[in-house]
Amino acid sequence: MLWTIAVVLLIMWALGLATAYTIGGFIHILLVLAIIVVLIRVIQGRQPVL
Repeated sequence: MLWTIAVVLLIMWALGLATAYTIGGFIHILLVLAIIVVLIRVIQGRQPVL
């Protein structure tokens, strides 16, 4: 059981190192786009999505 947890944590750590820059940048772009869409809806007088 301990070996399984150690291997899973090691794999997750390696994936985190490999995708930290690419996935992180993609998530930030999506967040910025979501904020822009909400602001446009508020400016146009529609109800915000949230």
